[in-house]
Amino acid sequence: MNSLRRISLRPIPFRPVLALIVILFFLRTLNVPMRVCAQDAAVDGVISYDEVNAVAKELYCPVCPNELLSDCQTQACIQWKTEISDQLAVGQSPQQIIDSFVRRYGDRVAHVPQDPFLRALSLVTPFAVALVALIIGARTFLRWGRLARRSPIAADAKHDISANPIDNDYRARLERDLEN
Repeated sequence: MNSLRRISLRPIPFRPVLALIVILFFLRTLNVPMRVCAQDAAVDGVISYDEVNAVAKELYCPVCPNELLSDCQTQACIQWKTEISDQLAVGQSPQQIIDSFVRRYGDRVAHVPQDPFLRALSLVTPFAVALVALIIGARTFLRWGRLARRSPIAADAKHDISANPIDNDYRARLERDLEN
């Protein structure tokens, strides 16, 4: 019993535990780029992660909606990245790889439309909408300014009860009713 009293469970200091948790968290979230090796034995070079990622940034994930292939970590995306690596190792250009994916899976996989007309339309449309909104806003503010400068007397007349004939009729009827 005496030996049990000597053993005391001291609480673990809070700061070292917190520091350890923070260090483990940052080590876990550290995004170290992986290297993708070419599968073709005839090619001596190694295709870098950056080269594969440059092409993957131009494609969308086949599984996740509106997520770039470069950001997704699903099994399908990993297979597509491996395929991109293989095609780069063979010597295909990034545009050829993108075109092959578009041919096989449709236009929805391309980040930027491949059709020149659609590409131009997607680039011009936001600027055109902004320009139209700017023109409408400017015309509206100019019209408000002209109305305020043009008729300050008319604005006061609207508030004057005696200036409006309908209000005069109503006022006369109201006074007659009150007298009775």
